[in-house]
Amino acid sequence: MFFRNSVSALVGLFAAAAAVAASGAAGHACVWKVTAPNGGALYLGGSIHALRSTDYPLPPAYNRAFEASDRLAFEVDEKAMRGASKDFEKVGCYSKHDSLKNHVDPRTYDYLRRFFGLLRVPEEKFARFRPWALAMILQSPQLQGLSSDLGIEGFFERRARANSRPVSGLESAREHMEVFSGLSERQSEAILLLTFIPQQEGSATGASSMEAWRRGDAEKFQRLMKASLADFPAFADRILDARNRNWLPKIERDLRSGHTYFVIVGAAHLGGPNGLLALLRSHGYQIEQL
Repeated sequence: MFFRNSVSALVGLFAAAAAVAASGAAGHACVWKVTAPNGGALYLGGSIHALRSTDYPLPPAYNRAFEASDRLAFEVDEKAMRGASKDFEKVGCYSKHDSLKNHVDPRTYDYLRRFFGLLRVPEEKFARFRPWALAMILQSPQLQGLSSDLGIEGFFERRARANSRPVSGLESAREHMEVFSGLSERQSEAILLLTFIPQQEGSATGASSMEAWRRGDAEKFQRLMKASLADFPAFADRILDARNRNWLPKIERDLRSGHTYFVIVGAAHLGGPNGLLALLRSHGYQIEQL
């Protein structure tokens, strides 16, 4: 998903992946079994959306959840996202006679002009994009030495395809895109500026978050993620809490479906008082960590 690398804080999370040992730590993993009062069950796994080959193998609980399920659900259907590139072009770019220069602070634009000049990117190339879209391009996993294909969703999508298991999404490609395209111009500019805040290699936001994911510590992972977005709390709610609330009825529907789903979402969606684990507990579901 081109929006799964949501804000610059995630770049720190992704970049730290190489610093974490590939073997899973002893104990729990970032995977839970969710059981309804009527006996229906599904598995809920926390994802890191882009990884390196050295980050494998995954903790064994991920494979156990896959083997115990007969359907998968991601934040958004990967196939739908691949087909949304034209929509990204349409929504993420200005019209022919408009430009980024007309929508951001002059100081922001001057910085971008000098930054892209160093990269030998012509002004007419970058100026056509809206700030949030430019941020997404700058945060592409490939630029960080990572691969979405090696992320948790990419790995299990291939396994699902090989085993003829259906894959669905908790939100549509349009809903996924609107997380960013629905930002105001000021918010969109702030997201772009956040991408230029340097992340120190091995910082608490990066290495500690990856270690928390390996240990299955969803609460710590979520706290670190929220702390990294402390200067933009409204966006933290938009990208995490609001989407959790929207997904909950769909997860409950999957629990009533008669099938066993393995639902995989970004690990930051699981912990905290507004995370999926807390929401499911509050609705009377039993939660068991694998």
